[in-house]
Amino acid sequence: MAEEFSRAVEDGLKLSKRIYFGKDRAVAPPKPPPSMARSSNALLPKAPMVYAVIYDPGMVDNPDIPSYQPHVYGRCDPPALIPLQMSGIEMDIDCYLDTAFITVSATWRLHCVTASRSCDCRLAIPIGHQGSILGVEVNLPRKSYSTQLVVMDDYNENQSSTPAQNGGFLKSNIFTLTIPQIDGGTNLSVKIHWSQKVEYSNGEFSLNVPFSFPDFVNPAGKRMSKKEKIRMNVDVVAGSELLIKTTSHHLQEVRRHAGSMGFSSDNEVLHWSKNDFSFSYAVSSSHINGGVLLESASAHDFDQREMFYIYLSPGDIQNKVFKKDIIFIIDISGSMQGKLIDDTKNALLSALSKLNPDDLFTIIAFNGESYVFSKTMELASKDAVERASEWINMKFVAAGGTNISHPLNTAIEMLSCAQSSLPIIFLVTDGTVEDERQICATVKNHMLSGESICPRIYTFGIGSFCNHYFLRMLAMIGRGQYDAAVDVDLIEPQMLTLFEKASSLILANIKMDMLDEIDQVEVSARDQIQHLTAQAWLSENKQLEQKVAKLSLQTGFISEYTCMIILENDHLKKVKESPGAKEVSKKKHSKYDVNVKGQRMILLPHLGIGFGNLTATAENTPPGYETVPEMAEIFKAASNCCSTMCGYCCCMCCIQCFDKINNQCLTALNQLCIGLGCLACLNCCSLCCGGNND
Repeated sequence: MAEEFSRAVEDGLKLSKRIYFGKDRAVAPPKPPPSMARSSNALLPKAPMVYAVIYDPGMVDNPDIPSYQPHVYGRCDPPALIPLQMSGIEMDIDCYLDTAFITVSATWRLHCVTASRSCDCRLAIPIGHQGSILGVEVNLPRKSYSTQLVVMDDYNENQSSTPAQNGGFLKSNIFTLTIPQIDGGTNLSVKIHWSQKVEYSNGEFSLNVPFSFPDFVNPAGKRMSKKEKIRMNVDVVAGSELLIKTTSHHLQEVRRHAGSMGFSSDNEVLHWSKNDFSFSYAVSSSHINGGVLLESASAHDFDQREMFYIYLSPGDIQNKVFKKDIIFIIDISGSMQGKLIDDTKNALLSALSKLNPDDLFTIIAFNGESYVFSKTMELASKDAVERASEWINMKFVAAGGTNISHPLNTAIEMLSCAQSSLPIIFLVTDGTVEDERQICATVKNHMLSGESICPRIYTFGIGSFCNHYFLRMLAMIGRGQYDAAVDVDLIEPQMLTLFEKASSLILANIKMDMLDEIDQVEVSARDQIQHLTAQAWLSENKQLEQKVAKLSLQTGFISEYTCMIILENDHLKKVKESPGAKEVSKKKHSKYDVNVKGQRMILLPHLGIGFGNLTATAENTPPGYETVPEMAEIFKAASNCCSTMCGYCCCMCCIQCFDKINNQCLTALNQLCIGLGCLACLNCCSLCCGGNND
């Protein structure tokens, strides 16, 4: 799907050459990137972008200065995507400890469609790691559009593979939305809200926001004003000093308090930003510290309970981390072929090289069977790591099915004797299995037995076919952490990030007795939705599902039990429908495109990641694989096309066509046919006579 999007943008850039901006070279459209520098991802959006969806190439023209170019016949199928020119942008960022809330407000102009025509516009929003789209608002001169979450009771089946129609995720980190039928020359005012994680590594917090615009979104013109505004608030550990490390854009400090700072940038630029917005900072502290933040709910908050936030900061001291006994359990089933198994091998080899010499390790590779590097834990010496590398290169061949329970039970048994070290299980898989609830129950019983130090389980999911909620639940039971690479291009960096978290523990077994006296304790909305969804999947509890759906509606975070819709408001057409009109409206529109109280509601494809795909796992379908039509389907489509063409040329169609022709045209057509017949006869006679002479 991403490659199709890139090809559509490439076609759109070619079509945009038809647009006439004037004789002055200064207002000529910028050149697209050279073809040599392009790749399959080169034309994917790296910042919020809007594209004109072009089916008819004849509509492509300057809405202000028509070029009167020759008409272009035919249609674009799939449609071409022409990037719109942007005239202004503002970005507000609020960082609260490990989460950033981002709001982008920008204005685009439909500069590539003649004023007498209209087309759909597609909004593409790239978001950062563990990001979640919170809402989109689009304002036009006559209409406005906004997204909203609704409960969908009939979305019980896994819809993660539903192709995006009016919107959806192009990739795991690119959200798209289609706004229908916008007139050429219209200005689109768009406001986008999303959240993403503030990463923590090596004592620094870092934020990276997609904010890199290509040259062809710069408006054509000498005196076009381009305003770029950035506002940022950072709130971290109270009472600590905030140290700025790096920033990609020039920011002016406007506020400073203990543990809080504000920045601003307001510039008129020659061209839009060509770099992502990156910002990193550190909290100055020479020792481990923590605290409790208390806050009352605002008057407009639906939940009026008091709020508290407990935090622990490791500081900048170089504490010696726990000695580790770690077992890597790696999926080598048939679906892990090609790039997946190669990136997993590279990440595993890199993780082995980062082990301390006094750490113990072993590796279990599994498909339908299990393959153990060493039946006893080995010290992470240079020799052992080299032997493990050779074993990995020999054994890591993608083939077979998927059986998670056997290697997991083997790892738990091998770590049962751990005493003075921290036992860790690191599980990597791209598939789902039928006995996932039984696996969770087995691990939970082992944890509750308390016979030995229980291993911490870190889980990593690859692609969209594995059950991410099973992996999350397994990590919750094992008091570890979970991460995923839904986009297979991110396997290696995100797997190494999770390993770094697993190998840098300074504090463990933290307990809070005070929570027993509180009736209800809830964490941040996104985390709570994911935790409750995992619990609802494990227990198959409908009440928990309803609670997740309610929380999703209240906070705006997407869940498995809610769907996003586009709500259209026509400011000039407020029609009060009669009961009869309402009944006709219900019959005319499906549940995916209905009118509610004069407002058009368009249902988007389900945006959740689903609960795994057993069929794809059993068939060893690689993540990211797109079904290619078989020859029989292609032949059938071609046959239908040929039969349709023959139908247009049949006798009855000709009779119906001639009935609609006036007498003068019919006479001229008749004379033309007679003339062509006479010419054919003369040609035939000349050939026959020539043959007799020879």
